[in-house]
Amino acid sequence: MARLVINPDRKVSRINKEIYGHFSEHLGRCIYEGIYVGENSPIPNENGMRTDVVEALKKIQIPVLRWPGGCFADEYHWMDGIGPKESRKKMINTHWGGVIEDNSFGTHEFFELCRQLGCEAYVNGNLGSGTVQEMSEWVEYMTFDGLSPMSTMRKENGHEEPWNVRYFGVGNENWGCGGNMNPDYYANEYRRYQTYVRDYKHPDPSSGESSILKICSGPNVDDYEWTEDVLKTLYRHCDPRFHGHLDGLSLHYYVHPEGWQIKGSATDFDERVWYKTLAKAYFMDELVTKHSAIMDQYDPEKKVGLIVDEWGTWYTVEPGTNPGFLYQQNTIRDALVAGITLNIFNKHSDRVKMANIAQMINVLQSVILTEGADMILTPTYHVFDLYKVHQDADLVDSSIETEEIDLGDDRFGTGEGGRKITYHLPNLTESASVDADGVLHITVTNASADAAYPVETSIVGHAVKSVTAETVSGEMHEKNTFEEPEVVTVKPFDGVTVTEQGLSFTIPPCAVVRLDVELQ
Repeated sequence: MARLVINPDRKVSRINKEIYGHFSEHLGRCIYEGIYVGENSPIPNENGMRTDVVEALKKIQIPVLRWPGGCFADEYHWMDGIGPKESRKKMINTHWGGVIEDNSFGTHEFFELCRQLGCEAYVNGNLGSGTVQEMSEWVEYMTFDGLSPMSTMRKENGHEEPWNVRYFGVGNENWGCGGNMNPDYYANEYRRYQTYVRDYKHPDPSSGESSILKICSGPNVDDYEWTEDVLKTLYRHCDPRFHGHLDGLSLHYYVHPEGWQIKGSATDFDERVWYKTLAKAYFMDELVTKHSAIMDQYDPEKKVGLIVDEWGTWYTVEPGTNPGFLYQQNTIRDALVAGITLNIFNKHSDRVKMANIAQMINVLQSVILTEGADMILTPTYHVFDLYKVHQDADLVDSSIETEEIDLGDDRFGTGEGGRKITYHLPNLTESASVDADGVLHITVTNASADAAYPVETSIVGHAVKSVTAETVSGEMHEKNTFEEPEVVTVKPFDGVTVTEQGLSFTIPPCAVVRLDVELQ
């Protein structure tokens, strides 16, 4: 019997809606075929954007979208993607698949997609191979409302009003594909480049307002030295009165069940690999905790957000597909990875201010897969549908009794620089929030492949007026295919009983559950 205790009156932090963000890169069939089919496509579209995909994404209330990369960002030159499409440059996408990039999806198309989705824009700038001038002029092109060469060019290209860029990434993975830089070198480059990412809406830094939040390229997985050295350099000789120097530090972490080189199949796995995968997903908790502790030394007031803008599973590509396209299927295992990870982000929402699953369509842990005119929703999509109630809600104090799942020899691994890692996996994870209407939302995951667990829930200081519940669950290998698109969906979760203390229910194996509780 597991005991879950929740105190709805003890609010811990706000769960930023951007924690439920997404990532779209010029990689494989994410942009082209997945999101953008062009205005002349027989596939129904609005200004080139697939209407079926847009409507599905709107349903899960995507709050923010990152673009154009990823590794692609630090080779992307934005002027190649503006103006008449027939005259835009064509090039080889050297990072991803060696295919032709015709730049038909560029700045204007990205903001049109954001308009249709109703989401914030997170633009990643090119520090690796671009210049300060190029980055500065892109920001001017996108956001300046006055008279200038870049705003004039934007208007000539058909968009009179400036767009709103809420987040701007100054480089990407600059420890690797973004330039193979040392942390102190990158940090000094960040300080230089971000100076010219001008906030044209709030030009006076002393106003305390900022329309563009600047994100620094942070560590790869457990490279704590990168976090330490970057922050040390950024905060050295930094005028404390200066506002807007740093708003977020990114973190990238992918789950490779069998390691970076082998990775492992998305659909063909045994119980041992199931647990190994979920243990690696749960490692996110340690990563966030340790990187946050370093950030606390420089930013004790937690003004700088930890931005986990690439996360998810990364398996061996599906047989017969381009290895550079990173196309993989999605099973109940991915649903558990999503549920566990999002619970972790909720519980750390005092520091984690945004996260972006990689990637939105047809790449890695996608929420949607497309094949021609057909579209299917993945188990991961349905978890985002379950969890959307947490967006902008207040995290409340909660705890659950758990059992450690025995991982055997798989509890050991190596991180950056060959450092030894010990993986842990509790059988259950949870998080709880209260929304603006006072409704309590509880999300619980069960990582066990075969065991159901009774859960007795105590809700401190309140009686339960009513409760409804839904689940994404099934046998560990279950998935949606184009032949059978609704094997895994959100289904009603029955068997929740109101008790004198709160609630009683039994969570089945391989399950993600959400309970919505109206309190007295």
